Amino acid sequence: AGMVSIMFMVFAVVFGLVQKKLNLSGWKEAVVGILCIAASFAVGMNCPLVLDKTAWSYITFVYIFFAAVLPMWLLKQPRDYMTTFMFIGMIAGAVIGLFVAHPTMNLPVFTGFNNEKLGTMFPILFVTVACGAVSGFHSLVSSGTSSKTIENEKDMLKVGYGAMVLESLLAVLALCVAGAAAAADGTPAAGTPFQIFSRGVAGFFEMFGVPSYAATVFMTMCVSALALTSLDAVARIARMSFQELFSVDDMAHAEPWRKLLCNTYFSTILTLVLGYVLTQIGYSNIWPLFGSANQLLSALVLITLCVFLKVTGRSNKMLFPPLIIMLCVTFTALVQRLMAMVSAIRNAAAVTIPAGETTWGAVFVANGLQLIIAVL
Repeated sequence: AGMVSIMFMVFAVVFGLVQKKLNLSGWKEAVVGILCIAASFAVGMNCPLVLDKTAWSYITFVYIFFAAVLPMWLLKQPRDYMTTFMFIGMIAGAVIGLFVAHPTMNLPVFTGFNNEKLGTMFPILFVTVACGAVSGFHSLVSSGTSSKTIENEKDMLKVGYGAMVLESLLAVLALCVAGAAAAADGTPAAGTPFQIFSRGVAGFFEMFGVPSYAATVFMTMCVSALALTSLDAVARIARMSFQELFSVDDMAHAEPWRKLLCNTYFSTILTLVLGYVLTQIGYSNIWPLFGSANQLLSALVLITLCVFLKVTGRSNKMLFPPLIIMLCVTFTALVQRLMAMVSAIRNAAAVTIPAGETTWGAVFVANGLQLIIAVL
């Protein structure tokens, strides 16, 4: 699926150029988009590319750099449009497959309020299950990217709320697939969550006569596209947010250092370098902090909305319950993370390496900086 992903980006640019030149719409736009998807799969599946993890990481960073600096219509928007058709096929196949196969849920319904790896159910459950419920990150997406792709502001309710509903459906499907993939004794299936989900839905497609290889590549591509959709959006929003920290109204007469920091290419490279540093820390460490920062941002958005409604003379009381819940979830998660960091530093300080030094400094770099970045 690696070569398919690369060709998917190439044909997305081709689709963007064709769309810009011919101003396609309706069924014509859909047909061209589907043809580009088919072409990317045809080329990628017949010309596979095998590289190691490091090489793919570099390729991913190159892609998100271009996605962050190029115009929306040239790469990101057509790629997201093409991705939509794959997601529709994936969700439809998963829903129909679940009804037809009617698999048994082998995972236990409840295992306890505390998990040795993740911690207590509250707040980690609400930090993990974020996007389909409430997500501060999506407030940045709506202002940074959605506003540039929507035709009419009145459509935002259907687009924004509809996306959340579909994401909730996807979460339920993932839970059902993971439960069905587990062993009869409740032992979770081997592999990462993405691998388990891909294998499960690919099995549904095989029930309908789709060749095993094609089904696996399609599902791997769907998961890959899902990740890339988040990565390019995050990169673009991070670049824009960084620029807003230093931009002024009259940038033409701004100081040289301010112009440098607000330069599109410089700010993008800087944010990607910081992102690369975080990738070396580990997924399991970053995700809880991302979830906490995401929920903290959602609380700030709710506060902003409360103020806006109050100033404009409208009722804002319906926002108080979710605001209080988000603040409780966020600060509980951050306090727990802070306590864990202090404990790790204290334990590391008690360990003396042969040179007579302690390792608490390295622990702080690995844990403390993550916490600081999440809060910022």
